[in-house]
Amino acid sequence: MGSTFMGLETSKRGLYTQQSALYTTGHNISNANTLGYSRQRVNMEATLGYPGTGLNAPKIPGHLGTGVQTHSVQRIRDQFIDRQYRQETTKLGYWESRSDAISQMEDIMAEPSEFGLNTSLDQFWKSLQDLSTNPENAAARKVVVQRGIGVAESFNNIHKQLSDIQGNLKNEILTSTDDVNSILKQIASINEQIQAIEPNGYMPNDLYDARDNLLDELSQYFPIEIEYTKSGGNSLAIAEGSVKVSIKTKTGSIEVINGKDAGKLTPTGMSKNDNFEPFNGFTVDGSGTVVGGPLSYDDMELNKGKMLSLINSYGHGTNATNAEGYYPEMLAKLDKMALAFAEKFNEIHRGGTDLNGDTGNNFFVPKAGATISAGNISVDSILKSDPSLVAASSSTDKEEGNGANAILLANMKSEILTGLDNATVQSFYQSMIGELGVDGEQAVRLAYNSATIKLTVENNRASVSSVSLDEEMTNMIIFQQAYNASARMITVVDETLDKIINGMGRVGL
Repeated sequence: MGSTFMGLETSKRGLYTQQSALYTTGHNISNANTLGYSRQRVNMEATLGYPGTGLNAPKIPGHLGTGVQTHSVQRIRDQFIDRQYRQETTKLGYWESRSDAISQMEDIMAEPSEFGLNTSLDQFWKSLQDLSTNPENAAARKVVVQRGIGVAESFNNIHKQLSDIQGNLKNEILTSTDDVNSILKQIASINEQIQAIEPNGYMPNDLYDARDNLLDELSQYFPIEIEYTKSGGNSLAIAEGSVKVSIKTKTGSIEVINGKDAGKLTPTGMSKNDNFEPFNGFTVDGSGTVVGGPLSYDDMELNKGKMLSLINSYGHGTNATNAEGYYPEMLAKLDKMALAFAEKFNEIHRGGTDLNGDTGNNFFVPKAGATISAGNISVDSILKSDPSLVAASSSTDKEEGNGANAILLANMKSEILTGLDNATVQSFYQSMIGELGVDGEQAVRLAYNSATIKLTVENNRASVSSVSLDEEMTNMIIFQQAYNASARMITVVDETLDKIINGMGRVGL
């Protein structure tokens, strides 16, 4: 025979359990707009029936239920969708950063433009044609010198702006590395808290959410893989445990988090200064159970992660002279163009004579050093102070009105130069702009595709994990009615006991 008060206890469990479900529903509603929050549910289970098993158990006709209890409060999450989301985040991180870097370069080398290098060259050729018709005119000579200064300054300006952006990319690499290290520390700290809570039989759902948000953020920088380790003790079977995080490479993976221990990434050979120092790898410093090791550029997975995109734009290699990357290669092409242009122009200029009948000198010279580049090309200061030294005449006929050499200089516009891969100066520059446009278009397209796929996966994840206010309102009514029913059962049992206690044994009174 069961206890007289068994019905009260059964209904009390119902009250507590439905009350817990109502509180969890309220928690979901309160966090409906919280970024990264996963909805939670109360897992209910029937309590052990009466009587229990054993030799001394009473014999009754049937097995009575004793009510319900809260087994656990579980968040709703799909690890397969999370993994897919992080994979797409890694791809989007690469192409977004790539698109931004190329977009900044396009802003600098905007062609066609009224103020670009191409226009400066056109104006320079035109000034030489004008000089060829009136070589003794001082104003025409001065215009040639000024237009030459404009060409040199265009080269200088483009080189300076590209170098400045390259320096910004370097700072972004160093800042992003600091961000990654901060994320690793935070995840390890959350792991430590989870390891302390789970063995007591609790589910730290909000810590799980915080950790997943950090993992999502980390996946923007590197492709990662995650492995879960159970905490032991009295932890529930559905408890997630701590995570071990590794950066995926072409040859395997490099562990960066193991439980409460986190490694630290350090870019080798790069420091916070204005000098160009090509990237050549990361060192993962070990800590505790994290072994660490080197992460070279060649081992990084292609087209994955914002960090690799920044490195590809900034430049990588063993030294500055052989660095590869989008900005170093563009600067190298610009230097190649400036040098070939200046050398050929100087060669023609030296073949003519100036207004005094003397042989011409170099028109373009380096500001510093012995080699002309886009960053240091300049018009000779002697020509700036005395435009009569422009060698507009041919060396064979030194008469004042002879502008034959100026014609040769102007005709250089259409001359094919071996130093520019058998292209003219401007066609070589136009090919650089064309290649830049194609690369920019590809980066924008792939960034858009990645963003679209990521949005689809994000919507799938939201359909599983996000809070639906309509669903929560429905649950609230269900749990409220269940709570009311349990309360009504207590009233019924109370009335029954009142009859037994206060009404029995009073016959005849």
